[in-house]
Amino acid sequence: MKQSCHWIQSRTAVVTLSAALLSSVTLASAAELRWSSPTDPQTMDPHAVSSAPVLGFLNNVYEGLVRRDKDMAIAPSLAASWEPLGGDGWRFHLREGVKFHDGADFTAEDVLFSYQRASSEASDVSSWFAPVKEVKVVDDHTIDFLTHAPDPIFPDSIANFMILDKDWAEANGAALPAKDTETHATLNANGTGPFTLAAREPGVETVLEAYDGWWDQPEHNLTKATFLPIANPATAVAGLLSGQVDLINPVPVQDVGRIRNQDGFALHQGIEARVIMLGFGHSHGALKSSGETAGTNPFQDVKVRTAVQKAINAEALVDKIMRGNAEVASQLVSPQMKGYSKAASTRIGHDPEGARALLSEAGYPDGFSFGLSCPNDRYINDEALCKAMAAMLAQAGMKAKLNAMPVRNYWPELRAGNFDMYLLGWSPGTFDAEHPVRFLVTSKNDEKKLGSWNFGGYSNSKVDALLPQIQREIDPEKRQAMLDEVATIVRDDVVYVPLHIQPLLWGSKSNIDLTQRADNFLMLRWITVN
Repeated sequence: MKQSCHWIQSRTAVVTLSAALLSSVTLASAAELRWSSPTDPQTMDPHAVSSAPVLGFLNNVYEGLVRRDKDMAIAPSLAASWEPLGGDGWRFHLREGVKFHDGADFTAEDVLFSYQRASSEASDVSSWFAPVKEVKVVDDHTIDFLTHAPDPIFPDSIANFMILDKDWAEANGAALPAKDTETHATLNANGTGPFTLAAREPGVETVLEAYDGWWDQPEHNLTKATFLPIANPATAVAGLLSGQVDLINPVPVQDVGRIRNQDGFALHQGIEARVIMLGFGHSHGALKSSGETAGTNPFQDVKVRTAVQKAINAEALVDKIMRGNAEVASQLVSPQMKGYSKAASTRIGHDPEGARALLSEAGYPDGFSFGLSCPNDRYINDEALCKAMAAMLAQAGMKAKLNAMPVRNYWPELRAGNFDMYLLGWSPGTFDAEHPVRFLVTSKNDEKKLGSWNFGGYSNSKVDALLPQIQREIDPEKRQAMLDEVATIVRDDVVYVPLHIQPLLWGSKSNIDLTQRADNFLMLRWITVN
């Protein structure tokens, strides 16, 4: 949808709402919604980029075999039911009568095709299918996922596995996803979900319309929903308060009280599943951004990594930068997640003198400089957090050269290894502690689809040996004992520096009813405008 006013657009610059838009756009009708977030989804292809902005947005358009309900529990979706095949895998019984947005029938062949596509080397979500040995179509509405070993959490692990229409994808040259280039599926979509993709203008706006042929019973009253990426937090708040947008996510922490106390508006607040952390270039033989430390990488020494954690005052970051709207994290998952380790819940605390002593022990009594990479439009106050941490690290002798950038440039830089230290947020898609172990800690192995977000190249043979045992263990106590062992290794080896659990802060007009899930996905099927 084009507006009479214009947007300031650039693929390489921050996209902000123009003053012309703030002054001339008419209010949305009762059956329409206009919402904003800082990050535009990079693609409309659900297998091309494994990031929350993409997966969260596309959950309104595409569907999987299973989905999460309002309380994050697994519920039927395109699969009406499923059961284990002994220890060999899972059988899914598909819903009959489901139509894709173009009218094509949904069958097991679409599931098989989507599995092959999503598990391919071209996919960014292939790690989800590391346990899968083979997928077999039983009939048009029955399909088996056979696993290498018993996998009790497999249905949970594919909650964001979205199904494409095989014929549509192949006819449009999108048989495989594209991470760094474009296919028809990059700008177009053909799902089975409650909303269809009506218009897509990357960086400007994306328009969804309600799908009248959806198989489920709608719990919303929306006819149209328009997403507007607004990178500048102040502009987003201005857009909400002036009526140009109906909902913003997130509310800047400095504006929480303002939105909460403003007549006609509502603050929706909670704690997200996402843990914000710092990562290191463990496998880098030398620092990328240091003049005086040539040919070596201090972060390969656990003493230096421990010094980093001791130098950072996580409590002060929560208090000052997050305005008290967060919780300090002790590990890679929050206490609300299945498998959280109480045994490893003691956090390495703030100790600047101890940090300086460890640096001296490691052979850096005068400290060193390094590069700190950070997004500036992905997490709440991400650049401000990095600036504050740079100041804290400097007090201990570690001089950070901050490199902040939009997230569309950030992920390629991390994948290319262009960093010394970096900021990362992680929300486990399975709501289980196994998830970050598989993606962030296990040694990178493309063949086994492991470690796909282990940008720093950390490797630990004990963790690698424990992961498959964790994945197939059905005894809760034995499984937790192994998760405790991994969490202790990750903490003591300072694989990452956990910082805080990010808050959920949404602002809306008071006439909007919605459900705020812990994964921070905005699900249009639960929104009503009164």
